[in-house]
Amino acid sequence: MFGRVFSSFILLISGATLGYFWAQSQELQVTFYLVVGSLVGAMLWWFWDAIRGLRVVYWLRYGDLAEVPNTFGLWGTVVDRTRRLLRERDRAINASEQRLQDFLSAIQASPNGVVLLDENFQIEWCNLTAAFQLGIEPERDLAQRIGNLVRDPIFSAYMMISDVAEPIVIEGRGKNPNIPLRISIQRHSYGEGKQLLITRDVTVVEQADAMRRDFVANVSHEIRTPLTVLAGFVETLQTLKLTTEEQDKYLALMASQAHRMQSLVDDLLTLSRLEGSPIPGFTNSIVLSQLVEACQSESQQLSKLLFQEKISQVIVFETDPVIQNYLLMGEPRELQSALSNLVSNAVRYTPQGGRIEVHTFLSADGNLNLQVKDTGPGIAPEHLPRLTERFYRVDRSRSRESGGTGLGLAIVKHVMQRHGGQLQITSIAGQGSCFNLVFPPTRWKQYVAL
Repeated sequence: MFGRVFSSFILLISGATLGYFWAQSQELQVTFYLVVGSLVGAMLWWFWDAIRGLRVVYWLRYGDLAEVPNTFGLWGTVVDRTRRLLRERDRAINASEQRLQDFLSAIQASPNGVVLLDENFQIEWCNLTAAFQLGIEPERDLAQRIGNLVRDPIFSAYMMISDVAEPIVIEGRGKNPNIPLRISIQRHSYGEGKQLLITRDVTVVEQADAMRRDFVANVSHEIRTPLTVLAGFVETLQTLKLTTEEQDKYLALMASQAHRMQSLVDDLLTLSRLEGSPIPGFTNSIVLSQLVEACQSESQQLSKLLFQEKISQVIVFETDPVIQNYLLMGEPRELQSALSNLVSNAVRYTPQGGRIEVHTFLSADGNLNLQVKDTGPGIAPEHLPRLTERFYRVDRSRSRESGGTGLGLAIVKHVMQRHGGQLQITSIAGQGSCFNLVFPPTRWKQYVAL
């Protein structure tokens, strides 16, 4: 401010001085020309100051912070203060934009979908999760009414309700039509009439609930059936006078049903132990020859028990001599259970005179294979994906007659998953089936005698 006053004073004095000397040289009235000179100096100062001000105004309208007009005095102070304020504003805007981007990135990373709607239910923004679940194109469908894109009667009715608290579940619109989606939608109001939609994929949750319900129902059914039989036999023994032969017959049937329940409970406990115990390490192991020999003895005894005096099955165990003394790393009891389940299933489902082959070999990729082949009735292709489900049976009556619990393949699957291996199943209806336990190279090693 001082510089501004000083510069104007200098120009006034300079104009008056020039007017004075002009009046003296021309012998004119000094006072008049002093005033005229002062006015000319003031006008020059005003013009000069106006040019500086216009430069500042032009910079404020169209300029860049990096190109500041070179000025001083009051206008220089204005420029400096303005530049400082603009820089602070830019920093605040950049910080706000960064926070907004971080917030949007966090929402994008969320496993739940988020859709922002205006007061007319038009889409203002949505993350990629919601776009996938609801079949929305984030860029193309902006400003579109959500009801025009999600054409579901339940959703339409839900959006018409003014006060909502409970979420709804609708069919999702994922890009893969072979994978059905079940989407939960929760609506929240915010701002002035705006709406927030939270979407969540509940497909797995509903499948788990369905599996849990089926599991409880199957367990209840499997236990209730032998209990009913046992209760009937007990009532018969209590109320009727039976001969010793009849009593022995009924007691044998009761023992069979009790054994069936015991097998079911044992398999359930095995599954529970597999799901709740840590992954087997590499400290324990079992020799392949011992594993195969134990299964061979069990299969022969089971075949004789099932067919008794009739012609039994042909059961062949072949192990590559090179690997028969290799060590299979893992939990011996689990490994024994996996192979025993496959072999016992083959024995139960292969008719008399049929052939069962158990091969142990190394494949070209270094995997250890325990393969069980049979000449049984085979399995239709539509049943193969579900064979490892608990209590899933291709033929329920036949499975129960053979003594199966419906949990054997589920146990095998869990054992292989815990050991980093795979259960491979191939079958042709009417020709037989092949079950292959595949262990990675990390799960076997050569036996070295100490």
